[in-house]
Order: sequence, then structure tokens, then C-alpha cells
Amino acid sequence: MTEDTQQIQITGEPQMDPNVCKFTVDRPVYPEGSVRCTSAEMAEGSPLLEGLFAVEGIKQVFVYNDTIVIAKDNEEAWPALGQKIGPAIRAAIASGEKLISDDVKRRLPSEQELRGKLEELVNSEINPAVAQHGGHVEVVDVRGNAAYITFSGGCQGCAASSVTLKQGIEKIVFSQLPEITEVVDVTDHAAGVNPYY
Repeated sequence: MTEDTQQIQITGEPQMDPNVCKFTVDRPVYPEGSVRCTSAEMAEGSPLLEGLFAVEGIKQVFVYNDTIVIAKDNEEAWPALGQKIGPAIRAAIASGEKLISDDVKRRLPSEQELRGKLEELVNSEINPAVAQHGGHVEVVDVRGNAAYITFSGGCQGCAASSVTLKQGIEKIVFSQLPEITEVVDVTDHAAGVNPYY
């Protein structure tokens, strides 16, 4: 492994879901968009994905730009797992090969599939929570990796809606649907008639 590869900086950030961790590399690993991989078979032909799925316990990998979101299915702590993930990422970069094959990209879920999954998540987990404050969240659209939502009821015009978005909704969505990397509130909060403060 070259000295340059050893100096690649990778930081890990455990997510709300204890089985998910976000790793940020100091350079783009997949600038072409995003890709999700759910099996070693799907990873074949992509050095980065193959290396990560060779680490025991990895069940899903989502890559976009300089970020790698990894889900595990074992009890190993992230600091220990990170000691295996870091070298796998560095080795893939050191190979000099294209990190992710175009074949994997073609297997990504469609925007329509993502929207369906997001709507199900909003209805099962997010709306029951915001309903306690008289609010409601609706999915407007999913474009690429961005989800567009609106608040209504007690959440429309509420001074705390941005906190609800950042501290609640984003954490749930990012941990359960790592394909979505941005949640955009497109509500006209000035039109709110029932805000809670």
C-alpha cells in the first residue's frame, strides 16, 4: 500500500440506528451520483463494494460522492468494525481501478420505489409522532437523492418545524433509507394558521 493511500483520512459517524454508520473519505469515491449495494453478489466487479462486503457483518452499503453509509447485522462495535472498513476502503482506492462498476449503478431503486418506501416510513413512524402536536407530514416528491416534504396542521408555521426536520425526520429517514441524502421542507410556513410555539 502506498504512503499516499495510508494518508487517506476516513471519519466514522454512528447514526441514530446503532446498526448504521456513515464514513466520510477525504476525497470523492463515487462522484457520479449514488449507488446502493445489498449483497456480495451485487458487489462483484466493484473493488470498493467487494472490499466492504468481505468484512464480516456488512449487510448494506450506500455510496455517494465522498460518503459511504454502511449497515451491519452483527454485534461488533463500530470502532472495531471501522478498523477493518478503513483498510478495505484504502485498498480499493490503491488498486487504481474504477471503484464502482457501471453495472451496479443500473440496479439502483427508482425514484418511484424510493418515494413508496419514504411514504410508508412517514406514515408508520413520523406522522404518529408529529400528530401528538397536531401536525402532519406529507411526501411531495423524490428526485434523485432528495426528498421533498411539506408540514401541515400544527407544524405549518411552527417555529420548531426546522428542529423537527433536522433532529427527528432527517435522522429517521437517513438511518432507514440511506439512498436519500437530503430532506427538503417546501412548506409555505407563512401560511400556517395553527402554529404551536
